[in-house]
Amino acid sequence: MADTSADPLAYAQDAYPWGEGELVGEGSDALRSWQAETFGDIRDHLSNPATRHKPLRIAVASGHGIGKSAFIGMVVSWAMSTCEDTRIVVTANTEKQLRTKTWPELAKWTRLSMTAHWFSVQGMSIVSLGRELAWRADATPWSEHNTEAFAGLHNKGKRIVLVFDEASKIADKVWEVAEGALTDEDTEIIWIVFGNPTQATGRFRECFRRFRHLWKTRQIDSRTVEGTNKAYLDEFVATHGEDSDIVKVRVRGQFPVQSIKQFISSKDVDPAMGRHLVETAYNFAPRILTLDNCWEGDDEGVIGLRQGLHFLILATFPKNDNDIEVANKLAALEDEHQADAVFIDAGYGTGVVSAGKTMKRKWRLVWFSGESPDPGYLNLRAYMYGKARDWLKEGGAIPPDQVLSDDLTGIETVPRLDGKIQLESKKEMKKRGLPSPGRGDALVLSFAYPVRARERAGAGRGASHAIMD
Repeated sequence: MADTSADPLAYAQDAYPWGEGELVGEGSDALRSWQAETFGDIRDHLSNPATRHKPLRIAVASGHGIGKSAFIGMVVSWAMSTCEDTRIVVTANTEKQLRTKTWPELAKWTRLSMTAHWFSVQGMSIVSLGRELAWRADATPWSEHNTEAFAGLHNKGKRIVLVFDEASKIADKVWEVAEGALTDEDTEIIWIVFGNPTQATGRFRECFRRFRHLWKTRQIDSRTVEGTNKAYLDEFVATHGEDSDIVKVRVRGQFPVQSIKQFISSKDVDPAMGRHLVETAYNFAPRILTLDNCWEGDDEGVIGLRQGLHFLILATFPKNDNDIEVANKLAALEDEHQADAVFIDAGYGTGVVSAGKTMKRKWRLVWFSGESPDPGYLNLRAYMYGKARDWLKEGGAIPPDQVLSDDLTGIETVPRLDGKIQLESKKEMKKRGLPSPGRGDALVLSFAYPVRARERAGAGRGASHAIMD
């Protein structure tokens, strides 16, 4: 065990009775190639003095049946068996997944190991006999409202292993808190996340995109893995098509263009980020100034400006319940950009509009819960996001702002029997670990009502207005 402390590949090859008992049969009598390669990544990281005490992050997106649960079981068994007082936390997308699928597989590989007699496998933990408190692995259901188990995962000078199974649906808040476990000095820290890439947004997706410089990533096609049912997989691909989202997710280990419930696709947002437009393509259109105000939490206030296909974020600011201060900021930007209309989210904007009235400003409140002019949408909020989606498809340009992109692509639909488009509420988004989409709201507010561009020459201050069809 001491010889394999930095070599999980050697451990996995030698610690199990390959070809005997339960480990008999195609795909069960030896390590699979991707498993051996990933164990090799851990070995190379720990064997190098320059990287040993830096966090190792591994993200694996895959199709079905590749043996990821077996890998988790083996890596947990290796980590526990080769470093005293190792601390391990394993979580999954749901408590049911953790209890009925992930944890039984971990128990199996602990039981099959040559060091099985060192440990006690319990309902939701594996502990070292005699050192139960300090040397253990725990199955911990996650909750965005109860993240202490992840925030308190420290083990200075020893070893920490953190495993996320079916990571696509683990809330972003849990990821953020888990990052606090990566700060111990002189500690071996390994964070491994697995999953079918079911979501086109979220932190698991960003392991392969925005944060790919931090993660060692693998995307595994089930058809390339030993022991998978190739005939069934080929039939599945032939039925649905090689490039269909269901094949990308369930077979190829690739992220879908758009999640099932995702309202605005990354395929529409990504090309719009930083898209260059010549000024003549939009300077004839009305200038619409928007405000999404905030009073609570970590939300930010956002002021945006859209003119035709061109959108900019002019200002962001921390929560501010001083309506007069916000109104003065908005008025200054209205004058600077000679806005034709100013639309303000009524959620926290009523006081700003009242302050604006004292300055002779004709600003208009927008009630997101108001009636939609299109009967296909449940309310005005859904309608505005629908207009923004069409605008992006038509060539809309937004700044290269990842927060704005996440706001637009993060919102999901709510199924309805009447077929109307309904979007999840901000409260529901926060339950999924997503922040309030302030920058996205600043864009969609500009589609609340029709606006007519005024004549610029001789226009007086505060002359902005909106017209209804």
